[in-house]
Amino acid sequence: MQLVLITGMSGSGKSVALNALEDSGYYCVDNLPPQLLDDFVRLELTHRTPRVAVAMDVRSANHLHQLPDHLHDMLQRHLGEVKLQCLFLETTTDTLVRRFSETRRRHPLSLRASASGDEHQALVDAIEQERDLLANLRERAHVLDTSLLRAAQLRSEVKAWLSTEQARLTLVFESFAFKRGIPMDADYVFDVRMLPNPHYEANLRHQTGRDPGVITFLQREAAVLRMLDHIDDFLQAWLPEMLADHRSYVTVAIGCTGGQHRSVYLAEQLTHRFAKQWPTRARHRDAELWGKGVGGG
Repeated sequence: MQLVLITGMSGSGKSVALNALEDSGYYCVDNLPPQLLDDFVRLELTHRTPRVAVAMDVRSANHLHQLPDHLHDMLQRHLGEVKLQCLFLETTTDTLVRRFSETRRRHPLSLRASASGDEHQALVDAIEQERDLLANLRERAHVLDTSLLRAAQLRSEVKAWLSTEQARLTLVFESFAFKRGIPMDADYVFDVRMLPNPHYEANLRHQTGRDPGVITFLQREAAVLRMLDHIDDFLQAWLPEMLADHRSYVTVAIGCTGGQHRSVYLAEQLTHRFAKQWPTRARHRDAELWGKGVGGG
């Protein structure tokens, strides 16, 4: 059985992710109490269900701290029968506050009112409390930052994650724009804003780091090639250690000003280099801005 566990912050898109899994042929269960996990898995093994997805979150707060132990015991009891993948959906506090305000839904941990009667502060406090409760689960999962993802993009990311080889450590190279914030799912962040910027070349301004003109421009710059080699050397030195530590995913975020030229180029080049050794993906977080005149490098 392939078992996918989805968890993460309330309002981060777990329902969208679960629907994406259901569309991909998974039998999906939402908000399964952790103490029922082993019985549920045993039942689905009896039914020979090949693919199962379970969502768990802070609605089971009284038992959530037991989930890591339940997962360990379940895998030991069904050794060789169950392949587990864990996905944690992360979102910034500001984004969650906006989403709850727009939908007028109450956070599962919100009190009816804060001591001061400040509903905004009560919501922020609930989000931070939830973040603390889920910290251990986050450490054991592949983290996906949904702060800037539309529903269709989230569905695509979940399906791409499912299709990635899981037997070895998987590398994700993610380009992003610093002006829109650092990705919360990043394990390593490299700042490349000091490199020569194609944005200031009029004929390259509306292209991206995947276009031939931008590629040619950046490949002529010694600093760009030196940065590429330095990141390559760093990862070559430490990825074997991370694999030995049983890590299954490493997200390497590369940021420039607009997430359009330099970061995209470096993410694509590193993906090509490391694909010879590791399962590798490129992801461009701020791709929806391309072609809208909102670049900046």
